[in-house]
Amino acid sequence: MAPPNRFCLILVILLSIFLLSSFPTSAIIPKANVSLPIPSSQLVETLCNAKAIQNRRFCRKTLSTPKVITTMDTTQLGTLIMKLGEANAKATLDVYNEIMKKLGSPQALKALNCCVEAYKYAILSFEMVSLELVEDPQTVNYVVAVIGPKIANYEKELINAKVQAPRLLAGNRFMKYYVSMGYEITSTLELENPNEY
Repeated sequence: MAPPNRFCLILVILLSIFLLSSFPTSAIIPKANVSLPIPSSQLVETLCNAKAIQNRRFCRKTLSTPKVITTMDTTQLGTLIMKLGEANAKATLDVYNEIMKKLGSPQALKALNCCVEAYKYAILSFEMVSLELVEDPQTVNYVVAVIGPKIANYEKELINAKVQAPRLLAGNRFMKYYVSMGYEITSTLELENPNEY
């Protein structure tokens, strides 16, 4: 990507980190090198008010800035959401790996291993979706939709194994928010660009 886009990426990341740090929970802050312009306020507002969005406040804080610099189209916003979702998945995966080193219970390790595999899947899915948004909106919509139930299953595994990890639960919760945002934006793209197959 071109150097000016990298500047925009750094600006988006810093603003996202600042906005996420104001949450009362111990949020997992994504550390990603995404290179995208900042979304327009109207596009963000439309997305964040959609029915599929699980947490409108999170959506607005994640995708809004005090001053909107550049107008984005739906595809650019979708790419931004996927990059942020991928960054959150990577950050949460790092936390899983840290905790796995500390736990000795076979049941807890089994649950954490399932979670690690799921987050690897989520990372690859978000990455693939960000690359294929324009090419096949219907398929990427499905790919994003599949991530949500997988995260819910991991949470059940953690609860059943009695793993006490608030940071993991926060990461899982944020992942669900990114999935709902990703599902909504890919649904919008699917309507805007129906497949001709």
